[in-house]
Amino acid sequence: MTTRNRQWLLARRPGAQISEQDFELRESDVPKPRDGEMLVRTLWLSFDPTQRGWMSMDTYVPMIPLGEPMRAIGVGQVVESRREGFEKGDLLQGMLAWADFVIVGDGSLMPPTKLPPGTPPNLALGLFGGTGMTAYFGTLDVGQPKAGETFVVSGAAGATGSVAGQIARIQGCRVIGIAGGREKCAWLTGEAGFDAAIDYKAEDVPAALDRLCAKGIDVYFDNVGGAILDAVLARLAHRARVVLCGAISRYGEMGRASEGLGPGPANYFNLVLTHGRMEGFLVLDYLARFPEAFERLATWYGEGRIKHRDDVQEGLENAPRTLIRLFTGANFGKQLLRIADPS
Repeated sequence: MTTRNRQWLLARRPGAQISEQDFELRESDVPKPRDGEMLVRTLWLSFDPTQRGWMSMDTYVPMIPLGEPMRAIGVGQVVESRREGFEKGDLLQGMLAWADFVIVGDGSLMPPTKLPPGTPPNLALGLFGGTGMTAYFGTLDVGQPKAGETFVVSGAAGATGSVAGQIARIQGCRVIGIAGGREKCAWLTGEAGFDAAIDYKAEDVPAALDRLCAKGIDVYFDNVGGAILDAVLARLAHRARVVLCGAISRYGEMGRASEGLGPGPANYFNLVLTHGRMEGFLVLDYLARFPEAFERLATWYGEGRIKHRDDVQEGLENAPRTLIRLFTGANFGKQLLRIADPS
């Protein structure tokens, strides 16, 4: 095993757009675990929009201190264990870092769990990980879709949006996705089985919603916020539910409140007129029910009723570029970075 450890450190708080200059690659000795800890080699990392928040402000977890490694949920392999319940060679999932090796102990923001035998790392981080769990609980618990309803999801070709839409389809909904680009929209209506898709890069989204949702929108799963959220709010059906999962169009404003934020949605009062509900959620609220979600998602996946797509980049040296892909729309599916193979 190498004795050197590469780490990407957070060098500065990002501006409106994330830049490669926000990070610094540094080498140091591979750390040694103490009692209750283990040394883990990073194999795969998940890249999610929430990491933008971690760089700039305290959210549901503390922001990353300057000069400290960037954190990410990942899959790793135990190299040396001084922690009960884990042995050398075990594969685990948990909060890791943009690094070749990390120390995982009791202070981890996400307790490590062993990978179920035979589970591919990409599925552990995607459909069967935080992504799938977010789509599952956001759709079923917050959105509460019913057969025959119209379900609209933005960021629909992304990891969470694509699964949310497919879960709604399983519930009997008519599903419309909003995504960027002809290829993504074709995948939604083909492989993922959506009823229709709107290309926000080439189409007038409000006009397309008028055409496709003549009777209004019953459930909206929001991943982008901004103008698209406002367009949906103007077209709600009676007793509509709006699920606030993310707002990637506004993440550049995080941590910059002193500079002034852009205007909020103008059509929010339509929630009153339609007796609608708009609710945000965090997947961490549902930790105790993850086994339930895993079982149902695995069943649907095994039956071919849910399709997934990964966007896999290679090499730790490409970590900053991989994160930036999320905010330029370059990714297609679950954004992952493969760093090493298990020994």
